[in-house]
Amino acid sequence: MSGFWGYLNSVGEGSVGAAEIRAEAWALGGRHRGEVLEGARAELAGGGHSPHRTALLKAVVRNQLALAAKAP
Repeated sequence: MSGFWGYLNSVGEGSVGAAEIRAEAWALGGRHRGEVLEGARAELAGGGHSPHRTALLKAVVRNQLALAAKAP
């Protein structure tokens, strides 16, 4: 893939894999004293991230919300 579509694919949320989401959640937990969701939201609010990092943080937020919805 090249050109415009290759660019969109490289920076879009579709380029964020499940393993990358888990690794980022683990790192966020370490940086934010176990508060993964709050940490991801805080880092998103801080801005200044690459498009890929922004997509990754948003994916972590969605993942954490989905996990919370499944919890009893």
